[in-house]
Amino acid sequence: MAQWTSAVGAAQLARQLLAQRPRPAAGPGARRPPAYRTLADGIRLLVLEGRVPVAARLPAERELAAALGVSRTTVAAAYEALRGEGFLQSRRGAGSWTAVPAGNPLPARGLEPLPPESLGSVIDLGTASLPAPEPWLSRAVQGALEELPPYAHTHGDYPAGLPALRRTLAERYTARGVPTMPEQIMVTTGAMGAIDAICHLFAGRGERIAVESPSYANILQLMREAGARLVPVAMAEGLAGWDSARWRQVLRDAAPRLAYVVADFHNPTGALADEDQRRRLVDAARSAGTVLVADETMSELRLDDDVAMPRPVCAFDSGGSTVITVGSASKAFWAGLRVGWVRAAPDVIRSLVAARAYADLGTPVLEQLALHWLMRTGGWEEAVAMRRAQARDNRDALVAAVRERLPDWEFAVPHGGLTLWVRTGGLSGSRLAEVGERVGVRVPSGPRFGVDGAFEGYVRLPFTVGGPVADEAAVRLAAAARLVETGASTGTDAPRTFVA
Repeated sequence: MAQWTSAVGAAQLARQLLAQRPRPAAGPGARRPPAYRTLADGIRLLVLEGRVPVAARLPAERELAAALGVSRTTVAAAYEALRGEGFLQSRRGAGSWTAVPAGNPLPARGLEPLPPESLGSVIDLGTASLPAPEPWLSRAVQGALEELPPYAHTHGDYPAGLPALRRTLAERYTARGVPTMPEQIMVTTGAMGAIDAICHLFAGRGERIAVESPSYANILQLMREAGARLVPVAMAEGLAGWDSARWRQVLRDAAPRLAYVVADFHNPTGALADEDQRRRLVDAARSAGTVLVADETMSELRLDDDVAMPRPVCAFDSGGSTVITVGSASKAFWAGLRVGWVRAAPDVIRSLVAARAYADLGTPVLEQLALHWLMRTGGWEEAVAMRRAQARDNRDALVAAVRERLPDWEFAVPHGGLTLWVRTGGLSGSRLAEVGERVGVRVPSGPRFGVDGAFEGYVRLPFTVGGPVADEAAVRLAAAARLVETGASTGTDAPRTFVA
């Protein structure tokens, strides 16, 4: 890593360090570690948990010493210890910035599709997707087949999407309070296809893209492979959504070309950004000249009826040129229906459509017709209601099982979405993922959702199983946790190397 891409102020870092829970004493008469060691451990933990992003410039020694009320010698010794461990890099005249040492953490696992031969023997918590809601999938496909003949007499390539579906999607945005024309819609092959097209149009190799930390793992990997330089922005604690001040600072200092956010039941944390946070972020992006990509894939998965949904992020873009919205049928309906869409200014849509001639040419007609049939007939609303009920039951069963079997694990229960973001009581998430497969449960480790190795002390648990299966999944996770804690599965005497 050549240099820092964001900065952490002395007062901000001091608040985060002071808010950390004190480490338990090693036993009666145990000696307290020296002050510099406690400070170094605290900063290291903040980096590993993603509270301080990797490549963030730390305050000067004198500034942090004043903010913490300690000597400059203490801070200097802590920084030197972090440099020796690979968690800090420095350059004369440029300051010091956070890093993650090479080889840390262990290889993250758990998001690859489960091999068919493993079905039945392994509980798959790697993918946050539910089976198709029947009978609505079958009805939608039958309806699509009935509407197919006129399209079959054409070439079948619709780079912007079927006109009928574009109109329907535009009408749905208008009904949500955001007037939209069909010319502002492009249908894509899932949300991944939409974001891939946006990245290629706006962010060439080497461009900076600001992302939430943590964020959706597959999108982070897509951006890495596109050659982007990811700038992480830590989420607020729990389910509090975005840290607006931190976002404004990063957008101002790093000047990223794009910023990618999930405002509605964030994947993986489940956080729901409120209207004030949305307004502030759009204003900050406009001021910085950053294009804000808002992923609404989870927006229809509100699981608790007493929670009010904020207006879409694009509702706060008065000029219409700052926010690009991405939607998808994959989570709300079925991942096998590979249909997504982009809502943006008409000139952006025209540019995206023109570039598509060198990509996939268009989304399959039959799948577009199936989605259009669902939205036109009211089947979409009924199918999504089924999906919400199933996800709600699964969430409640999983939460109860994890609380019973793994009482030391911590999480906030989200009001929607499909994922639970869990702090694993100091255990390595990567080791849990590795050992979990051996005991029959697949789970993605936290670093998959961070930039450069953050979140080693987390795993993501999706609401894809319920009832007795959810309880069995928790039983197997508890077995994996015991193996990791004792070091029996890894042959190491330091199974808790994550803990600061």
